[in-house]
Amino acid sequence: MATPFKRIGLFGRTGTPGVKETLQSLIDYLLPLGCDICVELETADALKMTDLPIISREQLSLQADLLIVIGGDGSLLHAAHTAVDQKIPVLGINRGSLGFLTDILPTALDQVGMILQGHYQIEDRFLLTASVSQPGQASQEDNALNEVAIMPAAFPHMIEFEIYINDEFVCSQHADGIIAATPTGSTAYAMSGGGPILHPALNAIVLVPMFPHSLNSRPIVVPGDAEVTVLISPDSQTVPRLSCDGHPCISIPGGSKITLHKKPQPLQLVHPIDYSYYKALRSKLHWGKKLTHGE
Repeated sequence: MATPFKRIGLFGRTGTPGVKETLQSLIDYLLPLGCDICVELETADALKMTDLPIISREQLSLQADLLIVIGGDGSLLHAAHTAVDQKIPVLGINRGSLGFLTDILPTALDQVGMILQGHYQIEDRFLLTASVSQPGQASQEDNALNEVAIMPAAFPHMIEFEIYINDEFVCSQHADGIIAATPTGSTAYAMSGGGPILHPALNAIVLVPMFPHSLNSRPIVVPGDAEVTVLISPDSQTVPRLSCDGHPCISIPGGSKITLHKKPQPLQLVHPIDYSYYKALRSKLHWGKKLTHGE
């Protein structure tokens, strides 16, 4: 079989309903095509699978040149942090709810076959890198495909902070926090907070204040190559936390400095040849259908 992807890695968060069944269906579909398949270690353990090559997440790039993720957007986000550093393209099969990133339905595995025959689109999505500097401590760093969120620690409490873009002061804020989202993440947490939807081809970052103590505080879209700095006030009455794509949080006490910038290495998302971002928006957000003449 002529295919640009010779070795296929499979990854699924098997606690999600339907993932195990879809994984098995996908394997049953791929094997007759002569595909060379390997399964990520935790996925194989959950499936109790022993008849296919099993590899650790850290070794994916040595064994696979395409990673297929079965689950929801959370599953793909989880896998993306490994895939982006190992430069592996990712294809998503949706077993979640919204599925902005996982666009193939489990009932349409023939689309996987078309992709393996070379009929696909590939799209770069950039990530944000968040670096946290705290007084007297070593800096910490994490990446986000969707968003970096600064929020209260245990209960809602106003946080005082300042925002700088490329070292230029923008504003000070009293708010529950702030969300810095990529175009990919503009349809996630940032949208729930009232932020705009950004097309994934845009080189931009959206900053969305969370419940600001001011009626004139609004989301702002800044250049994607900008460096965004958030300074937590030394007089902060609470210890906020920082989370990247919902990962375990980093405490950021008063005096902390958070620096955000685009990660140089993008994530490569693989889509079916007929993929349309606007069609995905219509489907996932239940936008109205197109009117035709005579209606």
